[in-house]
Order: sequence, then structure tokens, then C-alpha cells
Amino acid sequence: MHRLKNLIKSLDGKGYKEYKKLRGSYRFADFVLHIDHVQGDPFAAPSRIRIEIEKNIAKYPPIFLKTEAGKIATEDFILRKLYKYISKLSDKVGSGKSGLLSIQKPSSVILKQSAVVFREKSLEIRFFAGLPAFGRRINATGAEKIFFEKIPQIVYKAVIFNKYDLEKLKVHVQLKEHQTFIRKKLKELKLVCFIKDGAILPRETGISDKPLKDAIPFKSPDNLRISIHLPDGTYITGMGIREGVTLITGGGYHGKSTLLRAIIEGIYDHVPDDGREYVITIKEAHYIRAEDRRRVEKVNIKPFIDNLPKEIDTALFSTDNASGSTSQATNIQEGVELGARLLLLDEDTSATNFMTRDRRMQELVEKKKEPITPFLDRVRELYEKHGISTILVAGGIGDYLDVADTVIQMDTFLPQDVTERARAIVKNFPSHRKNETAGTPYTFTSRIPDPQSIHPEKGKREFKIDAPRRGIVVIGREEIDLTLLEEILTREQTRSIGYAILYLLRNGFIDGKTPFKTLAKIIDEIHPDRLSPFSYPMGELCEVRGDEVIKALNRLRTIRVFPEL
Repeated sequence: MHRLKNLIKSLDGKGYKEYKKLRGSYRFADFVLHIDHVQGDPFAAPSRIRIEIEKNIAKYPPIFLKTEAGKIATEDFILRKLYKYISKLSDKVGSGKSGLLSIQKPSSVILKQSAVVFREKSLEIRFFAGLPAFGRRINATGAEKIFFEKIPQIVYKAVIFNKYDLEKLKVHVQLKEHQTFIRKKLKELKLVCFIKDGAILPRETGISDKPLKDAIPFKSPDNLRISIHLPDGTYITGMGIREGVTLITGGGYHGKSTLLRAIIEGIYDHVPDDGREYVITIKEAHYIRAEDRRRVEKVNIKPFIDNLPKEIDTALFSTDNASGSTSQATNIQEGVELGARLLLLDEDTSATNFMTRDRRMQELVEKKKEPITPFLDRVRELYEKHGISTILVAGGIGDYLDVADTVIQMDTFLPQDVTERARAIVKNFPSHRKNETAGTPYTFTSRIPDPQSIHPEKGKREFKIDAPRRGIVVIGREEIDLTLLEEILTREQTRSIGYAILYLLRNGFIDGKTPFKTLAKIIDEIHPDRLSPFSYPMGELCEVRGDEVIKALNRLRTIRVFPEL
């Protein structure tokens, strides 16, 4: 500690680059301070600081760390407390980012992350500090204040366990453990999603994660309500959406898309008081939409689109500028390739000609002149022969009543089971349309990425990874647009996708032999901590599904792939 203080004093007034002499580890009374990376300029990205505290000093009750779910929830709890505390301590003094303190921003979901990590014998906190300067001269007084006043305050006020946080932490951990239990229970119950009675699904605004005040609480229809007994002896009730084909319908502004949005985000576990804590969706869910102009590389879309003009091969379809229908077919096929068990669609974001072709259009344009086989004619086959369920929001395409196992009508944000009524309508008002699969079976092709087509380097830099905002990831000189992928919730997840691709490439997993599905599983099984390409851990990475990492690779405009033989 004294060594650090003396070193800082000796640097006062010197050029900013002299701060690099601070890099190293310093022991304080109750923790070790690691200065892992020092910024080269007050206007550059802030310096990376790491605090290491022994578990017996941090004093978190071991009972909360016994399970993987408990450990993740406790780390998340600490991060949220740290974020609030550090935000209050951050104080710009001087040029550039001088004096600013920051840590990874938590979201509405509980994710594995790299800012707060319990190791075998210690707890590590990773955050950022803008080392103070006047102009480009070192401000030693400001630096001393950060290291000897603010950082100890962070440790004692926001890191070391406070008995007054016990009940809140208990709720946080118990919720995560319940969510983990229910998620495992879904398969046993043959469900793809569970939505608790009393859940608050609407959000405050289109860009807010906060629950809408005075929103109507969710209430399951009686015949779709199930009861789940939890490990602590309590039970909860709610709507179980069964495997198969489910249609969500209703009038405009009655909550159809709000329900689907909650189901999509249900692949992750939400925090207490979010309103969607017990909206639990199977992890193998994929949101499918039209995505005009996206890159497609050798995807087998033949089950949906065939006999294109100019004899284009749709068994290995490639384009730099996909249409609505070809992009939506591609998104389905890429999801199935990764092991999708649930497809989520909304007619509002789908290509109309991909979803259905009614009897009148079938008569007007004969099948041999129409290359598209509508999703309508594959949706039952996907479930019955491949175990892939579908949840579709539809307010205007009644042909899907013919193929739905369950029909849920949203009425003023409350669901009603109208399956029997829908079946009666189908019987009384037949569509008379023809199935257009013509007996051709559904297939997909597994693919392997070519490592030579991924270029993370930029100029003299070995790699360049950035995430300027949610859904935009930069790898080398290429920008990948993922803004339409609803499963990506945060900028931190976007950044993690970039580093996950780099991890797969640098560690030899992308080797020209390993298929996309295996690569996705590799990412699913590792902690985001391992994605750091540096000699020190990064504090701004978090959990993201391997599926989204592969979706990013699929949209990389330089990517080349080989069909798996």
C-alpha cells in the first residue's frame, strides 16, 4: 500500500504515460488491488482495476454459494449494489475521463458476468477508473483519492457482506434457484413456456425494462393453468404453453406482441420486481423474422423456397442481399441447424408470402410458378417429425387455425383459451387451400465455418473487437448488424459475442472441421471470464447463448462455410 502511495507521489506533474508504472498488484489491509491495464491517455478507455478479497473477509454466507444458481445470483446481487455505489462515487475532475469510475451495467436479467466473480478462495471485482490528469499531466492528488479513499469505500460499503442485505440477497438467490428448477421442469411437463399468474408483462415504454404501472396482471385461462411445486415446499400457478403449434391471436393493442416479447426474453431469468420473474421459456427458443438485406451463406432453404429463376441452387443458397422470404427461411433453417426446439414468430415482422398463400392466390398463381412453400405447410411437420414447436402471433392470417394445437386469444391483456371455438370455425368455414409441400420432406444442412474467412485483425492490431451499441458488433474491419435479434438484450452481450468469436478462432475451435452447432455448445459451457484475450480478466463480459454467437458469424459478410458431409 505504501509502495503505491509513494509511487503515485513521485509521478505528480509528469507526462500521462508515466502512469503505466502503476501496473501491478498492491496489498491493502483486507484486499489486494490489481492495476491490470493503464490507459495511455486521459481521453482513452479507462484503466482496468481489479480487487481481490478472500472469501472469509468478504463474509458472504456459504449457503448462498452452494449451487451454481446461488453463486450466479449472489454475484449479480453484488454487481447491482456496486453499480449504484460506484455511480455515486464517480466524479470527473480534470481532463478526459479523469476521476470517472464505472462498472458493468446490470440489466433486467440475471446473467453470468465477469465484473463480479467468486473464485475458489476469493471474490474478485473488476471495474474501470479514469486516472486523473490536468491536460496530459498526472494529477497525483486525484489518483491518491481514487486508490486510498474511493476504492476502500467501495470495498467496505458495497463489497463486503452487510447483514442488512441478508433478506434481499436471500430473495435474489431463492428466485434464481426457483427459476432454474422450473426451467428444468418444463421438459418433464412437455411445456415450452410457463407464465405465472400475476406476472406484469407490459413495459413502461418501448425502450424501458421497467414494468408498466397499473398494468393488468396476467391470469391464466383455467384449462391452461398448471401448478408447479417448488423445492421449498411452496407452489406457483400459471399458464403452461404446451409443445406443439400455439397461435396467439386477438385484436390490435390487446397484448399479443407484449406476450410474445415476454416469452422471447423468458430464455433468461429476470430479477425480483421485474414482473416477468416467472416467465420461463426453454433455452432452445429462436425468434424468427424477415430480415431484408442480410447476408446468407450456403443455407439449405429448399424445404421453403425452390425453383427460383435462373436455376439458383436453394439447397446451398447464398446471397449478400436476402429478400423478406429468403431471409425468414434462412433464419428458420439456421435455428434448426443449432438445435431449435421452439420457433417464435409474429406476423407483423414476417414476410406475408412466406407465411401463407390462400386458396385464391393458389388458383391465380399455380404452384409450379411459385417457388415459396409457405411456413403454414411445414409447421406441423416440424413438430410431428422433428419435435420443433411454434408459437405464432397472428391477427389476420386465419389459415393457421387449421394447424394449431392451441389457440390463445388476448383480450385486454388477458389470455383466453379459444381452441374449441377455433376448431368449430375451421369446420364451418373451411379454407379449401391445398398443402404445397407436394410430399417433399423437410430437411436441413449442418455447416462448418472456414477460419480463413474471419479476420479479427485491423492494421497492426492483432484484433479489434467493439460493440458501439446493442446489436452492433465490430470484428476487425467488419461491422455485423444484429439489431433485429430480439434474444440479444444488452450491449454487454453484444460485446461478448465479438469476444466469443475471437475465443473460438484463437483457440482453434473454428478449424474448418467443427460444425456451427458444436461451436455454439462450446460457448454455452464456458464462463464469460474465459473469453478475455488478454493476460488479465475483463470486467465487461457477460453470458450470451452460443446460438447468438453463431447467428453473428452467419451475418458476417466475409464468412465462408462448408456443408458437413
